[in-house]
Amino acid sequence: MPSIDALADRLSAYLGPDQVNLVRRAYFYAEQAHDGQRRRSGEPYVTHPLAVANILADMHMDHQSLMAAMLHDVIEDTGIAKEALVAQFGETVADLVDGVSKLTQMNFETKAEAQAENFQKMAMAMARDIRVILVKLADRLHNMRTLEVLSGEKRRRIAKETLEIYAPIANRLGMHSIRIEFEDLGFKAMYPMRSARIYQAVKRARGNRKEIVNKIEESLSHCLAIDGIQGEVSGRQKHIYGIYKKMRGKRRAFNEIMDVYAFRIIVDKVDTCYRVLGAVHNLYKPLPGRFKDYIAIPKANGYQSLHTTLFGMHGVPIEIQIRTREMEEMANNGIAAHWLYKSSGDEQHTGTHARARQWVKGVLEMQQRAGNSLEFIESVKIDLFPDEVYVFTPKGRIMELPKGSTAVDFAYAVHTDVGNSCIACRINRRLAPLSEPLQSGSTVEIVSAPGARPNPAWLNFVVTGKARTHIRHALKLQRRSESVNLGERLLNKVLNGFNSALEKIPAERIQAMLQEYRLEQIEDLLEDIGLGNRMAYVVARRLLGEGEALPSPEGPLAIRGTEGLVLSYAKCCTPIPGDPIVGHLSAGKGMVVHLDNCRNISEIRHNPEKCIQLSWAKDVTGEFNVELRVELEHQRGLIALLASSVNAADGNIEKISMDERDGRISVVQLVVSVHDRVHLARVIKKLRALTGVIRITRMRA
Repeated sequence: MPSIDALADRLSAYLGPDQVNLVRRAYFYAEQAHDGQRRRSGEPYVTHPLAVANILADMHMDHQSLMAAMLHDVIEDTGIAKEALVAQFGETVADLVDGVSKLTQMNFETKAEAQAENFQKMAMAMARDIRVILVKLADRLHNMRTLEVLSGEKRRRIAKETLEIYAPIANRLGMHSIRIEFEDLGFKAMYPMRSARIYQAVKRARGNRKEIVNKIEESLSHCLAIDGIQGEVSGRQKHIYGIYKKMRGKRRAFNEIMDVYAFRIIVDKVDTCYRVLGAVHNLYKPLPGRFKDYIAIPKANGYQSLHTTLFGMHGVPIEIQIRTREMEEMANNGIAAHWLYKSSGDEQHTGTHARARQWVKGVLEMQQRAGNSLEFIESVKIDLFPDEVYVFTPKGRIMELPKGSTAVDFAYAVHTDVGNSCIACRINRRLAPLSEPLQSGSTVEIVSAPGARPNPAWLNFVVTGKARTHIRHALKLQRRSESVNLGERLLNKVLNGFNSALEKIPAERIQAMLQEYRLEQIEDLLEDIGLGNRMAYVVARRLLGEGEALPSPEGPLAIRGTEGLVLSYAKCCTPIPGDPIVGHLSAGKGMVVHLDNCRNISEIRHNPEKCIQLSWAKDVTGEFNVELRVELEHQRGLIALLASSVNAADGNIEKISMDERDGRISVVQLVVSVHDRVHLARVIKKLRALTGVIRITRMRA
């Protein structure tokens, strides 16, 4: 069992005596606070914070992080308040401890909601001080190492959360060693039998491969010695979860994955890395297209290395990573290495820290835009993709995006306003669909237009959390403004029937009603009316007083076709401009426009709380779908004839299907988009002119 004295000896190697004493003081404070508490394993509780501090000491973290590690459960598990920690250890340490503490005082409906809210709280603390996440990762790592004492269900839940959130975060921060341990421990807890089988197979394979690994290692070392290069060659071990992911993802057998031999060469300087690359390419033939230069273009988490794959002796594939000692340190400890090098005044290693800060800033932006904590955590999970593509702006700036990103993801990565106003894109100077996945090395140019709005269909293909969050946010704002506008028109229409208007209602009456409905402003009430959650008829009567008579008919509400997301057209009867129509107010959806005689609303047709009389405005715009049934004699090139006739009348076929009633007559179902009834009549006239057409019917419910 580790002791505080052993930890203090380790810390004295890189911290000053005063700082070591502060860490000791934090330990004794935690020991007193947790007095009488024990872990599930039966050990005194203070062994856990001490183990967490030891993990951070391995990373050479600063004294404040170590103090926070000692105290990280004090607020959550004892009666000590944050203010007491501020008085004892200062505000910085208290803020770190508070950032790691869970929201234990609140009650949540589900585990998922609790997890999401706690992660959201931690993200906000991370934005103030990135060390919060490092303390949390160390805390989670020790919990994962001691999972055996928990019940099977709890063990799997914690392991799942670790694999979904904490392992990708460790990867995003460049902390390779912690990520691998998280993945192997999580895999073992989730799938103990699979983990044990792969572990045994790896053990056997390593024994069988020992001779060939030694031969390759010797030939690589000999090759470096001939060229006078000082370098350290070592075999690279594949971790259990990595093998499992490759087997599942690439659908390969264990033997195919273990056939590849992996080595790492560590050198002193960056230019030596490229000399080593030349030497090994002379020794064995490189595999075309498998060379990656992460030194010139580091990964999003700051990882730097040269990767190449060679054809070794007897055609054995050899994967080689070439990097400097500092790059090795950064690859293993990532952002934690920032503190290691910061103390020696070497500022060139702060790149990983800057990237991590940039990522945390993006996480905070997502948090502010997300509708709720569950939506936020979904966006964060999406954003923790490990693979990147590197694309260029027209001015040559490199942008890193997750694999599978589209031009819309790129637009939002450049700037939110660019994403919101994006209408088209050019990839390598050619016009391309916005949904096309980007390839590394492409140059992407966004075509934007003032006043353009995000399209809800973008949510089907964007992959970055930032794009998804901003699109949802923009659509919510758009939907709100459209709902408020429609709600105001609906309410004023009913009030006009009482010879009144919204402007004539006294402010006190409106305020009293808002208080009654627990709403903050009149826009919230109008939004509810526009979305169909409250009836304009009922609200109008409440505003004027219950005793008012029913409104006299004031004429129908005019539909312009530009109402947006809060107005939709019923698919059962497909109304178009010129048809007699009625509006059905549907809770949460807004207004659904039906034909006046549609059977689906016949029962509520004359209920003023459910339906409202509508008319088409003179300047109505847009295209409207109509379903036509065409019966005609069977002939060659039937579909082409129909398409050219619709096209000649400036119509557009959205959908087409054909049935053969008998050997002579065919029935074709067409969904055609038109502007109004006059346009539809033109389309039908063109179709009737075709030889062999027997009957054309407009389909309705």
